Amino acid sequence: MLLAHQQILDLVEKNVIENSDPALINAASLDLRLGRYIMVETLPEETRNTGMCRVVSLRHKDSLTMKQVDLLTEKHFILRPGQFILAETIEKFNVPLWLSAEYKLKSSMARIGLEHLNAGWCDAGWHGSVLTLEFRNLTTHHEIELLYGDKIGQIVFFKHDEVEYDNSYAARGRYNGLDTVSAPIPDKSDIGRSDSSASKPDPKQGSLFPDYRKA
Repeated sequence: MLLAHQQILDLVEKNVIENSDPALINAASLDLRLGRYIMVETLPEETRNTGMCRVVSLRHKDSLTMKQVDLLTEKHFILRPGQFILAETIEKFNVPLWLSAEYKLKSSMARIGLEHLNAGWCDAGWHGSVLTLEFRNLTTHHEIELLYGDKIGQIVFFKHDEVEYDNSYAARGRYNGLDTVSAPIPDKSDIGRSDSSASKPDPKQGSLFPDYRKA
């Protein structure tokens, strides 16, 4: 079931979505705002004078060569044609085990050529994290100015049967507990990472996932 205005308002008031505001709620979606930090793709030092590209592995989830930009310090960022960045939302999410969500572009963004890659699905149990966004300027002749707090998209919510904790993103996901924009995180099987490095709530405690089913 797709949640509508009053149900989303209940989620905001109960801090399922932190750092939000009722004024950002639409008929059946919630506007998201551009956060403080972005990561900008840069030319790898090792290929600077070769004309070649650096190879990154999808299997090993290598990170791109990037630099961080602080929008509060720099005041704005100009996204050039073809340029790729990672960005973050101001809003932080604590998605219950009976709820999932999906990020969508706003039409005004699409109409100036600001594209978001199709990677905006948020599974049940994802918690304690801002949303990392992947943007590209699709235009040929225009630069796009990005400012802290810009409405940078919207998110829609889907209510469903509760997922068992062990099958939820809370137990199995890599991007829990991240309060800023994030590059790829390897699977635990890729790097031998212990469970102690993951942000995993106690499913019996339930404090991260209170009963919002009346929303």
